[in-house]
Amino acid sequence: MPTSTRVEITYREAVRHCIIEEMERDPNVFIMGEDIGRYKGTFRVTEGLYDRFGSERDDFIVPGIARRVMDTPIVEPGIVGMAVGAAMAGLRPIVEMMTMSFSILALDQIINHAAKVHYMTNGQAKVPLVIRGPGGAANQLSAQHSHSLEGWFAHVPGLKVVAPSTPADAKGMLRAAIRDDNPVIFTESPGLYGIKGDVPEDPEFIVPFGKAKVAREGHDLTLVAYSRMVHVCLSVAEKLAAKGVSAEVVDVRSLLPLDTSTIYASVEKTHRAVVVYEDWKNGGYGAEIAARIAEDCFDSLDSPVGRVGGLNVPMPYSRVLELQCIPSDDDVLAAVDRLV
Repeated sequence: MPTSTRVEITYREAVRHCIIEEMERDPNVFIMGEDIGRYKGTFRVTEGLYDRFGSERDDFIVPGIARRVMDTPIVEPGIVGMAVGAAMAGLRPIVEMMTMSFSILALDQIINHAAKVHYMTNGQAKVPLVIRGPGGAANQLSAQHSHSLEGWFAHVPGLKVVAPSTPADAKGMLRAAIRDDNPVIFTESPGLYGIKGDVPEDPEFIVPFGKAKVAREGHDLTLVAYSRMVHVCLSVAEKLAAKGVSAEVVDVRSLLPLDTSTIYASVEKTHRAVVVYEDWKNGGYGAEIAARIAEDCFDSLDSPVGRVGGLNVPMPYSRVLELQCIPSDDDVLAAVDRLV
């Protein structure tokens, strides 16, 4: 990969910059969703896109499409259904869900159509579609707007599912998603939009799917996480270091496909593992990771695999109660204490 300069930007800006760069590179890329144009998006990710691509300038018009930044009605099945058709016709739509919780309304289009068209046409049709948006708890959005649904989608063959934790990974993985010929679920924790990090300015910077990374080296135990929980684990690792415990942190970042090799190599080194995820603990994707570790690394483990997940309750509106439902440093530390 060619060397490039790096710039410190927020997670939100990294996503926005990638969308702009890919729309300028490929006239078949367009974005659609609720309030993404004139309103600039609920979390301001699409700020500036309407001014840049929303006018009917000849050099940005795709035949049959008046604007490449489309404010849609509040009708998720229709949005995703149109996007699937557009993708099958050769375009590369990006669908922004106001929250990933609203993708529940479009599950038929996502699971029965986007994920299966390539298989059911014997490879004759492709669906290069990205469905992205905030997934997980934000700040008092209550029970209907705070779902972590990445585990649902990672259960479905035909989809790719990613959950980057840093601005650089957000930009590199979104570029990979837009250029992929398969439907990709790209979930962004609203708690990460404001964090800053160094991001390569290289317009060809890509982070491939199916490759986890070691975010912190350690030798006493492995903390496995993705999205915002990676930062919780890094904070926990700092606190454990002060106690003389060396924790390795593995950032999964790609759920489907899943890089088990990096996870297993870490567990084989440390002999202990705790999997941390914001989703409901019961049946969440962290349970799949924990099961694979227990199944494939049994002889390397000195203790059972630990799990820390969200409480199995609808998300409360009260901020005090909301924080009780989301895994915290103390929750992870308590799980580590049980193993070490």
